[in-house]
Amino acid sequence: MNRREFLAAGGLATTQALSAEAHAARSADAAAFKTVDLQADGLALSPREYVALLDKLVQGRALQPDYYSNGGAVEELERKFAQLLGKQAAIFLPTGTLANHLAVRKLAGAGRRVLVQAESHLYNDSGDCTQTLSGLNLIALAPGKSTFEAAEVRSWVERSAGGRVETPVGAIVIESPVRRKDHEMFDPGVMEQISSYARGRGIRLHLDGARMFSLPYHSGKSLQEYAALFDTVYVSLWKHFNGASGAILAGTEGFIQGLFHTRRMFGGSLPQAWPEIALVAESADRFADEYARAWKSANELIALFETDTRFKVHRLPQGTSRFYLTVSGTAPEVLTERLSQKSVVLSRPHPDTGMIPVQINPTLLRTTPAALFRTIVSSL
Repeated sequence: MNRREFLAAGGLATTQALSAEAHAARSADAAAFKTVDLQADGLALSPREYVALLDKLVQGRALQPDYYSNGGAVEELERKFAQLLGKQAAIFLPTGTLANHLAVRKLAGAGRRVLVQAESHLYNDSGDCTQTLSGLNLIALAPGKSTFEAAEVRSWVERSAGGRVETPVGAIVIESPVRRKDHEMFDPGVMEQISSYARGRGIRLHLDGARMFSLPYHSGKSLQEYAALFDTVYVSLWKHFNGASGAILAGTEGFIQGLFHTRRMFGGSLPQAWPEIALVAESADRFADEYARAWKSANELIALFETDTRFKVHRLPQGTSRFYLTVSGTAPEVLTERLSQKSVVLSRPHPDTGMIPVQINPTLLRTTPAALFRTIVSSL
């Protein structure tokens, strides 16, 4: 092969490679925003989808950067969520684990005992951070349940105050919905009883409301009604609102003021947080409407399941964003694998029962209930 032939062959190979890359990019673009992901809280954006939305956002308006998680787009979002929750102020934190920790650490003060649900995220999934790093003693109530009763709270408060060495309860933490209990909600009536009792005893309250924006649809109570029962409230920014990460902690002006110093002490002041939260504000504005429409679609899908004896639907008594599906005649693992090839994502079935969790989110609005039902039936 002479030099000219070599260069021509190289040029052809390069052209073919670039053409293949362009084709792959077009294919990826064509597939973007098409997946129905029924295991996610939000849209479960891929990197390509996230970047596309971020680019569209910055093309439309000037987004102000923050500096070490202060000012700019972060400050705008803090004000927005404080208003949505009916609180005076809010602070951005990079994770929900840190938001819960800093809230409870400051609320408890000298009262080192903190009452929590045994099934809560703070008790199970945070590496004993409040115990190890802040010297708190978490008292786990109501194992296996979403709701602990007011009587349990009174019993522990009295027991703690009546010991030979007084060890008062400084704070009570309630998570709702409860992730480890399939997103069941804490009973709203009991929540009000506990709040009233705690306030009468001078005990402060924190709501782990990572997914609380789903509660109004299921309980009829507004976000502000829930938040008013607590001194502080945490909301996740990535679960429902498609942020790359992040959390909001809201409370009084006096509580939030100066907390950025503690955030920095715990290594939680990102040099620039705006790329993490840029999509959140618009997602929050749309959430209530999209969630209601997603459940309308889900209820139509459930009605179709109920016409076919191969399917059984199980709803949770205090459920929010999830139901369970049982399939007969086809191994559930096989069904979920086949559906994944058709851009429908389901969680893995429960190893003991075979029931498949179905998480309701706006990706349901990317198709119709009838079309999704046909896709599922065709995969049996």
